[in-house]
Amino acid sequence: MSEFADRVAMVTGAGSGIGEATARLFAAAGARVIVQDIDPERVAKTVAAIKRVGGEAVGAAYSVADEDSLRRSVEETGGVDILVNNAGVPGFNAVIEDIDRAAYERLFEIHVWGTLAATRAVLPGMKAKGYGRIVNIASNRGQVGFERSSHYAAAKAAVIGFAKSWAREFAPHGILVNALAPGVVRSGMTLRYGQDALDEEAQLNLVKRWAEPDEIAGWILFITGPRGGFMTGQLVCPNGGDPIVGI
Repeated sequence: MSEFADRVAMVTGAGSGIGEATARLFAAAGARVIVQDIDPERVAKTVAAIKRVGGEAVGAAYSVADEDSLRRSVEETGGVDILVNNAGVPGFNAVIEDIDRAAYERLFEIHVWGTLAATRAVLPGMKAKGYGRIVNIASNRGQVGFERSSHYAAAKAAVIGFAKSWAREFAPHGILVNALAPGVVRSGMTLRYGQDALDEEAQLNLVKRWAEPDEIAGWILFITGPRGGFMTGQLVCPNGGDPIVGI
């Protein structure tokens, strides 16, 4: 495949889960990939996996909240054509009484500020080219809320709002922005809650299973590829029918 030949894609939180799968698929489709994650070992593992099969990747091991480091990575690769704002941390099913300021600030620093910082890092180059694709990874919980981890749901709702607003703001520059709200996905983050919790959540959707990270990554490549060129400001929902929402 060479659908993304001559494109540079930055994927945040690419050391595991959806981010890792997305980085691998972009590389397999011809893109040069910036693998960003706070964990150096996970970055090295993803980069090595891409290179083993002939792909191009560079590592970027730092927090997604570090805007200066993000800008340096973008400059060192000569600009970014595609940004996937995927980095995130779990909410650990906290009820409101258990959400302290540190937990709240950590979630919003990574999900919300990290999304803003990464987007600002790539934006000058995209504007100069008159081309760009940005996808913010949200969650079904950002659509309809959740009885636990309200700070997580609120942070994911914020990145949906970013996508809709940025689609309007960036359209004159040839930059398309969308959000993607997966349902339950089997990943390192969700498995922190245990296999039983994952199985239980899978029963809430209509197809009665969880998604694998590659399934979600496939949607990301579709949105950012040539066939996604008429879509911006939208929320794409590969969620197994949990929830079904409409106008």
